[in-house]
Amino acid sequence: MTTVQPAIDAVPAGEGERSVTTPAPAVSAKTWIAIAGATLGAFMAVLNIQIVNASLADIQGAIGAGIDDGGWISTSYLIAEIVVIPLSGWLAQAFSIRLYLLTNATLFLGFSAACALAQDLSQMIVLRAVQGFTGGVLIPMAFTLIITLLPKAKQPIGLALFAISATFAPAIGPTIGGYLTENWGWQYIFYVNLVPGAVMIGLLFVSLESQPMKLSLLREGDWAGIATMAIGLAALQTVLEEGNKDDWFGSPFIVKLSIVAAIALSAFLWIELAARKPLLNLRLLARRNFGFGILANFLLGIALYGSVFILPVYLSRIQGYNAEQIGMVLAWTGLPQLLLIPLVPQLLRRFDARLIIGVGFALFAASNFMNISMTNDYATDQLFWPNVVRAFGQALVFAPLSAVATSGIEAENAGSASGLFNMMRNLGGAVGIALLQTLLTKREQYHSNVLTQSVSLLEQATQARLEKLTQYFMNHGVTDRIDAAHRAYVAIGKIVQKQAFILAFGDMFYLLGVALIVALAASMMLKKPGQIEAGGTH
Repeated sequence: MTTVQPAIDAVPAGEGERSVTTPAPAVSAKTWIAIAGATLGAFMAVLNIQIVNASLADIQGAIGAGIDDGGWISTSYLIAEIVVIPLSGWLAQAFSIRLYLLTNATLFLGFSAACALAQDLSQMIVLRAVQGFTGGVLIPMAFTLIITLLPKAKQPIGLALFAISATFAPAIGPTIGGYLTENWGWQYIFYVNLVPGAVMIGLLFVSLESQPMKLSLLREGDWAGIATMAIGLAALQTVLEEGNKDDWFGSPFIVKLSIVAAIALSAFLWIELAARKPLLNLRLLARRNFGFGILANFLLGIALYGSVFILPVYLSRIQGYNAEQIGMVLAWTGLPQLLLIPLVPQLLRRFDARLIIGVGFALFAASNFMNISMTNDYATDQLFWPNVVRAFGQALVFAPLSAVATSGIEAENAGSASGLFNMMRNLGGAVGIALLQTLLTKREQYHSNVLTQSVSLLEQATQARLEKLTQYFMNHGVTDRIDAAHRAYVAIGKIVQKQAFILAFGDMFYLLGVALIVALAASMMLKKPGQIEAGGTH
């Protein structure tokens, strides 16, 4: 029978030392089947964040949604997902892991198919929200099973599997979404969940045996904490997703939501620290490795989801790529990970996990710095090596960071640790995308002003360029010289604006690189897992 027990009797992952304690207990085939099924579910849940973004324009057109309102197709999924992640540990205890996982996995598939049948925006928003609420369960539960069912010596293998969902899924999402949309239709980005989803349910069904429900936990639940957390996270996620579109604090709606988020989340922190049985054990953050691990993971989320956001925007706006072409470019941020992630457990046996984490963050940062000097011709070929370097960096970071951050976490705190760790990465992604959306606009305006000042009509080069463009338009059907000259001025303006955007995109990659350098610094504050006693705070 697959049971949840703490595993603290083996050599800690990434300790890099030859000393051995008692041999690690054998892991049953049922346990590995459970881990495989759970991580497949987590992969699908994360994939459904990005796979829809690649096809958003097609979905908006099909259901009659405007550009602004269509953003709620993604936002509703993210809000529901980020709210349910920290709830999952408690709900799994109340309903039993088997029943909770199987129920949500089945509902996730059902609502995935229903999304493909949505007739209008309101239907799509509701269906996506429920899909996110059920899919969000799959992410922390996979992480919880890995750190509770597997002994420490085997956890790096489980965490490597989970890394495929955490880092590979966001990278490959636009590739799959773009291909399906261009060749089959946008509905298939939802239908694609059905076959792997059926496999996931089958694996979980045969591997997780029935356990008694503990419905008394519902009566004893930290309902005040649940309410304030749900309200606060939903409001904060909405602010981050919609703020740039609504001019941030220039919008009364955003101001009110920000106040609600601040009050609710402050109340949540106070309630959790004062409650006898809190929903989330926030005192885990005082433990050195978990606290610094959470910080590094938050910054990883900023860079992980931020880079997946900013690169398609660049390729679409500057290079004119369609969804499938963008997916092909981003594939090189995902495919190398499939080769490297399985090797990470072997690296953890030979090297200090902190060294692997540091190398991973350094490579991920370097991949962003490689893109800061972009030009008008910076496209598929120029992005190849930065994307490959990024893939290697992402593959090296996640499993070792997870192993070190959760070292010493007891079984009774596994749900809280999993909820916090996964929630903060997703929240980091929301913060990163919101920052990039806002700063991209600001930096484009800045560079446009600088470049405009440099393009003086008194300059001979500017006059020559205007004359050349005027002549070009007259040679291509424009008979009036005044009209041709006007078009030349407009063309010069577009050239300046395009160059300003290119410079602004370079600034965004620089910002992502800096965030990863800070994450690297945080990871250097981690201690070796072998230096941490279970439950210790040092």
